[in-house]
Amino acid sequence: MVATLTLFVITFNGPPPRDPPRPLSVLAATLETGRSPDQRGPALIVHREATAPEPQVGETPNPYVARRLAELLGVPMAQLRVYSGGVPYRLPFEPPRGIEEGRPPPGVDSIRPDWLGGHFTVALRRPDGWHVLRNAPYSVFTPWHAAVLAGMLVAILLLSIPAWMLARAISRPLAQLAAAADHARAGADLPPLPDSRSREVRRLSAAVRAMHARLAGHAEQRTVMLAAIAHDLGTPLSRLAFWIEQLPETAHARASADIDEMRALIGAALRFARDEAVAPMRARIDLGALLDSLVEDMAQAGEPVTLIASPRAIVRGDSVALRRLFTNLVANAVRYGECAIVGWTLDGETVTVTVDDAGPGVDPAQVGRLFEPFVRGDPSRNRATGGTGLGLAIVRAITERHGGEVTLGNRPDDAGARASVTLPLSH
Repeated sequence: MVATLTLFVITFNGPPPRDPPRPLSVLAATLETGRSPDQRGPALIVHREATAPEPQVGETPNPYVARRLAELLGVPMAQLRVYSGGVPYRLPFEPPRGIEEGRPPPGVDSIRPDWLGGHFTVALRRPDGWHVLRNAPYSVFTPWHAAVLAGMLVAILLLSIPAWMLARAISRPLAQLAAAADHARAGADLPPLPDSRSREVRRLSAAVRAMHARLAGHAEQRTVMLAAIAHDLGTPLSRLAFWIEQLPETAHARASADIDEMRALIGAALRFARDEAVAPMRARIDLGALLDSLVEDMAQAGEPVTLIASPRAIVRGDSVALRRLFTNLVANAVRYGECAIVGWTLDGETVTVTVDDAGPGVDPAQVGRLFEPFVRGDPSRNRATGGTGLGLAIVRAITERHGGEVTLGNRPDDAGARASVTLPLSH
């Protein structure tokens, strides 16, 4: 409505009329009296000059109009100067009496040959000088056009403010929904969803809640299923353990190792499912104290682990899950990189824990796959060189449940691999 009203006001107030063609009788009367009897278009004004006027740009002498004006004024043609130009002609043209050529002279209307249009200069010599009559040439860009352009720009600027507010009102709930869906995790509470007046946004929020509930139900069912499988497998494994006692010592050792590996696989799968599905506790945790206790325990067990002390960092979460997270990273560093160097840095509202090793590093093309379940950096399935392939998957699951991010790459000095865990600080 505002844009339409603006265009209406602009159209109602313009554009300025063009200077219409003038009858030669009007030009003659204006030269005689100094006043234009024709009120159509801008008024014609007579100027007095001492010398004969020169043609303006684009004008050429017009002898036909000069002869007609001389007849109307009753003066010789020597007392007249007529220059004209810039008139679009309409054909067919029948030349008036006295015109020999088949085209009209400049400035003469093809339909009304006794009219002069376009821009012209007509001068009559009098005893007191030359009486000069010029019309204002038509300008392509007039002040009216400038006013129209300014009005439209002002309307655009004024309308852009409510348009931006309207666009923000529409997009803000969608952005909140996208952020909530991005932070949704199975087993964790769904972040607050926008309660918009828009029916579509309300329906979308309800759909996201229902989807999150279904995903949480699927994760819980998977955990229950894995627990049932582990329980059911425990009985035959126990019987197998009993029967292998009767095997020779060499065969007994190999069979016992296989049973231990099966139990480890089942336990790791259960922990992975539990860490994905169970919501973390929201207790305040001194991250430095947790890492110091972990490194001290592993160092007493003979592991080459070093801690680099840093400023105090407090996070919120589950201390047991966070200890398992960093235990997995340190164990990987020791297993594949011969040692582990643990440290952390503060950056605004986050803390980043790094675990460096002195191994051969990681292939950047394989980093994304290493966080997938049952994928190992060592392609072999040898228990002596690796675990079950769930360590980094558990690390990522615990990190995401705590609102953080985990990355794996190489150290800046290319002296080994580096695992980085970024967690939000608690105030």
